[in-house]
Amino acid sequence: MSTMISESGKSLVAQAMDAVKAHIRTAGLRVGDTLPGEAYFAGQLRVSRAVMREAFGALAALRLIDVANGRRAKVGALDGSVMAASLDHALSTSQMKVAEVWDVRRTIEMRTAALAAHNATPVQAARIVALAEAMGDDERPHAETTEDDIDFHLAIAEASGNALFNQIVRSFVPLMRVAVPEAWRTRETEEQKREILERHRQLARAIANRDAAEAERRMAAHFDEAIGALLR
Repeated sequence: MSTMISESGKSLVAQAMDAVKAHIRTAGLRVGDTLPGEAYFAGQLRVSRAVMREAFGALAALRLIDVANGRRAKVGALDGSVMAASLDHALSTSQMKVAEVWDVRRTIEMRTAALAAHNATPVQAARIVALAEAMGDDERPHAETTEDDIDFHLAIAEASGNALFNQIVRSFVPLMRVAVPEAWRTRETEEQKREILERHRQLARAIANRDAAEAERRMAAHFDEAIGALLR
């Protein structure tokens, strides 16, 4: 029954998903608010519980709702993992190139750097500086340096104050875990490593000093010199 197509051309499951999303909007629900159960929607829509079970499952996969065993479904929070899965699929099926992804990322992160310079709290700015400094600790394992580098970019995105930019940057994390170590490997000499570490520090200082133009310029230079070397 769940695969039946209505006169509107949508399956019953798709219609049920639309109904749940409409309920969230019209009821003014917010993240973490509890939704009526499957039985309620099944009765309202005159569909089977199986249809609603599929609809709830699909909405949960999209992170629009949170469903836990034995608990009522709740409104989900914005989650960049859905975008991350889509990006990974697009790359693995050659629908886009890595260079195209990094071009978009460069544009977005230039803006997050400028916004962070405007909006970062003292605590956020201090963490960005600390992460930049931690990358220069030669005693730390290489994997930890990679995570510090990723956390550095995530911290800037969070400090931007723009929730969508934050989630978009987070959607790049799976790709960053592959590309960041590769980018570091292109820096073969100690001098090259010091240069890339100093660029991180200069970017962090620009944000801490609330110099938006300088932060944007430093982020652009970071991508052009560090990531650019990898793409070449």
